[in-house]
Amino acid sequence: MLLRADLNVPLEEGRVADDTRIQAALPTLRLLLDRGAEEIAVCSHLGRPEGRDPTFAMAPVERRLRELLPDRRILVLENTRFDEREAKNDPLFAEELADGRDLYVNDAFGSAHRAHASTEAVARVLPAYAGLLLERELEALGKLLGEVERPFVLISGGAKVDDKLGVLENLGGRADEVLIGGKMAEQIRERNPLDFEVVLPRDVVAASAFESGADTRVVPYDELPAGWLGLDIGPQSRKDFGKRIAGAKTVFWNGPMGVFEWPRFAEGTKAVAEAVAAVDGYSVVGGADSARALHEVGLADEVSWVSTGGGASLELLEGKELPGVAAIPSQEVVEC
Repeated sequence: MLLRADLNVPLEEGRVADDTRIQAALPTLRLLLDRGAEEIAVCSHLGRPEGRDPTFAMAPVERRLRELLPDRRILVLENTRFDEREAKNDPLFAEELADGRDLYVNDAFGSAHRAHASTEAVARVLPAYAGLLLERELEALGKLLGEVERPFVLISGGAKVDDKLGVLENLGGRADEVLIGGKMAEQIRERNPLDFEVVLPRDVVAASAFESGADTRVVPYDELPAGWLGLDIGPQSRKDFGKRIAGAKTVFWNGPMGVFEWPRFAEGTKAVAEAVAAVDGYSVVGGADSARALHEVGLADEVSWVSTGGGASLELLEGKELPGVAAIPSQEVVEC
């Protein structure tokens, strides 16, 4: 059996720094083992290596997986992107992955938007099924594309509005309110490409330079000093965003409110995380940074769904077809 999982996790000094995606793969692995799988060959990419780069070898990931689920029937294959044929969706590489295996299960939602050999081509070689995580992701995110309970609040942040434009256009027009933070807010303030109104920050934590120890001050957003940078939403904006989120019955949040990796500029993102977690309704968080912020404040269990997919979740919510999902006949689920 071949299982495509999303084990693309951050590494620090040769160890897994965050095992969230490994943990997310465990339910499908346990199900397959309980159903009597004799061997499960698990494949995944890790990072963006150029050739066989030992920095991106799967050994640390395999060690952590075996700590969480010690079973001799699990075999972790080497990084699929060590072979240039992976990204080319090469059918011969897909056949090599499938060789000696009787079944293919795709549980890698985070890679489902890539038409790669391990996500798309191999599904045409072996009987293909969706894993439990892939099924849950499609169900949880799919709810946002249908009729939702209102008010529906969309929160978007991050560095580039172009990265989120498709989601903003597809969901924003249906949302009751769209809250924008991060550097995106500056871009939309200067040139709004959207045909509906959005809520921008009132104030900003400004810094004299892009560094953690820079001088800072809170200023109105439209009075940012020349040469200074807005690196977080300010106290008034946190309060305003919090009130708007509190009244929601459906929420989707993707993207931080600033440079939250630095504690001095993390309060805006934390405030949004806390407000989303307190929503009495359906709440979905997507994107690695938003998910990380939610985990850091210990509130990941308080939202309805935290997506493991970055680009995949955005493309799905843009209304695009995901190649890794389309390749599964009728999206059959492995438990069936």
